[in-house]
Amino acid sequence: MRKGKFQCKTAMFHNLVGTPCVWAIQSSKTPESQKSPLFSLKQKMNFLCIFALTLLISVLSPSTASSGISQLFETWCKEHGKSYTSQEERSHRLKVFEDNYDFVTKHNSKGNSSYTLSLNAFSDLTHHEFKTSRLGLSAAPMNLGHRNLEITGVVGDIPASIDWRNKGAVTNVKDQGSCGACWSFSATGAIEGINKIVTGSLVSLSEQELIECDKSFNDGCGGGLMDYAFQFVINNHGIDTEEDYPYRARDGTCNKDKMKRRVVTIDKYVDVPENNEKQLLQAVAAQPVSVGICGSERAFQMYSKGIFTGPCSTSLDHAVLIVGYGSENGVDYWIVKNSWGTGWGMRGYMHMQRNSGNSQGVCGINMLASYPVKTSPNPPPPPPPGPTKCDLFSYCAAGETCCCARKFFGICISWKCCGLDSAVCCKDRLHCCPHDYPVCDTDKNMCFKRAGNATRMEAMEGKTSGKFGSWNSLPEAWIQ
Repeated sequence: MRKGKFQCKTAMFHNLVGTPCVWAIQSSKTPESQKSPLFSLKQKMNFLCIFALTLLISVLSPSTASSGISQLFETWCKEHGKSYTSQEERSHRLKVFEDNYDFVTKHNSKGNSSYTLSLNAFSDLTHHEFKTSRLGLSAAPMNLGHRNLEITGVVGDIPASIDWRNKGAVTNVKDQGSCGACWSFSATGAIEGINKIVTGSLVSLSEQELIECDKSFNDGCGGGLMDYAFQFVINNHGIDTEEDYPYRARDGTCNKDKMKRRVVTIDKYVDVPENNEKQLLQAVAAQPVSVGICGSERAFQMYSKGIFTGPCSTSLDHAVLIVGYGSENGVDYWIVKNSWGTGWGMRGYMHMQRNSGNSQGVCGINMLASYPVKTSPNPPPPPPPGPTKCDLFSYCAAGETCCCARKFFGICISWKCCGLDSAVCCKDRLHCCPHDYPVCDTDKNMCFKRAGNATRMEAMEGKTSGKFGSWNSLPEAWIQ
């Protein structure tokens, strides 16, 4: 088993910001890149718009150009729900935004690159802030001395291209948010793929179970490694579904009842030999494969489409999933599934150069690859979940969250039931918020995605919990 952890955080993405022309004309509508994995004529025109606007700003007077950037920033803030605590902070973020805008437009205006960049939710972060707050390797030095090495996958002739998405072996792109749990998404993606190939059933699996329960070597949002995740699933005799144990983008206490709801199993895992692109290709021809890469480069941060060729180092700090490979205009590439939502890259995917001539691969993609092996059938479906226990005497219905309504000397003596699983209990002990809107504002009776973010929904009030022994009085779903 390889030692080390990936600690990699990303911002919450909502959609891909294509160009300022789109914002000016259609800022409230869904971008075309959200509707189709193919890039339309409209998107190509968007690129021309941003290039033309860049040239226009460059020839305008400094005051006029500054005004144009300010208007662009204002629209971008509305698009991404950004607000700042002071005018000083806003002015600083405007300068950072302008610097990132220049970086994107200068790259795209070269015209000789195999990939293009675009503004996104990271555009008000300096590159240093991005690397320190969204990515990072939190680990002991890699120790590759003990590895589960086998020659598996497709042996002999392999297909010229393969895309496991077209074979139904890849779940929808997920979003890890600001939790550094890329390792868990890479691991579940690989297990989801082999489970589909072996059983014919595609089941989205729980990253949150790995984050909260796999604590022997991995550290939840603080970082982890796919091999350790595979070993956890093997030792636990399976893993629960995403639906039953949903993602919350933060660390928490392991739900041992859900950890026992084993839906998909694996039998072992295999490490692809380091820097062996041929065997990695054989493995991907047989199933999706987990890999480590360097994802902290500025161009990676702003990637939009095309075949990514770098520049990037081989200091591994991010985990992704290879779901296929192909070629375009004589350039070979890997199809890489990221966990930053559909607003990044090509609806959440990236093409990374293959056969680059470097044994480590672009961004070190050949250095740390592994995949699960499945030969045994899955266990019978688990029974329906029972009520949620608040304490020895109180309960909420299955799928609800217990929130303390009254305490006595630090001990909860009265409970309310929040009608959503894994909800956040507000400090007023009356309301609660969904796990993906975890910031309570009880004065406004609102829930926010994060502090200072305009994206919000109304907070909800819980119902009184039931008491054990009165099973006919299960609390009804709380009024929304």
